[in-house]
Amino acid sequence: MSSIEYRDVGVRHGRTRAVNDFTASVRTGEWLGLIGPNGAGKSSLLRATVGLHRHSGDILIDGSSLTLRSRARRAALIAHVPQDPILPDDMTGGDYVLLGRTPHIGYFGTPTRHDRAMVDDVIDRLDLGQLANRRLGQLSGGERQRLVIARALATEAPILLLDEPTSALDIGHQQQALELVARLRAEHGLTVISAMHDLTLAGMYADRLALLHEGTVVAEGDVADVLHADTLAEFYGVRVTVHRDPDGTVVVIPRREHL
Repeated sequence: MSSIEYRDVGVRHGRTRAVNDFTASVRTGEWLGLIGPNGAGKSSLLRATVGLHRHSGDILIDGSSLTLRSRARRAALIAHVPQDPILPDDMTGGDYVLLGRTPHIGYFGTPTRHDRAMVDDVIDRLDLGQLANRRLGQLSGGERQRLVIARALATEAPILLLDEPTSALDIGHQQQALELVARLRAEHGLTVISAMHDLTLAGMYADRLALLHEGTVVAEGDVADVLHADTLAEFYGVRVTVHRDPDGTVVVIPRREHL
């Protein structure tokens, strides 16, 4: 499995600086959660990691800069679940998940028995069998999002980037998807970085959180150290109650303004 390190990573969109000198190390098998309001730089950082945005600074996998890796090798090392994926309407769900095996098959190769078995296993574990033979254009947003997650997991990449992976899912499928990621992490040492708006879910699954605001990390550390009502009020502009269960689960509850 693999670790990932960011050294003073910056991302610009024209004259706007989306990420400011982001520095962090994520060990093999660790889960780092990125939180922060819209426009904080979470998606920009993840997109830079997979080569979709130019960046300053350096990103290293197992101590080696990603700039030294070919595009194909980067795809084999890092799986990415984007926030707004573009899916071909005429492709079946099963064939779409099979695209996750592309880094292992090559451009002119054909899927092996192992490739198809891996895809079938992911489809089964995410309860997607009823979608495998349906066209993507016939599916709901939540169904399509579940297939995007399945495609990323089928890659078997040691690093998984999740950009709002559960935003289109109902509560049952949210838990199903995140539990599968957590299980793969426990079984195979999967390294995970996720950007999530649901602070309770982020706190339940991540080992550490990094709170970004206007491209800069303003709080970082254990979940209990970052999810504080005063901190969230300052950077999200909301009133919340933060409840801590005896098992360590941190629940963030929005509070209504008194009229």
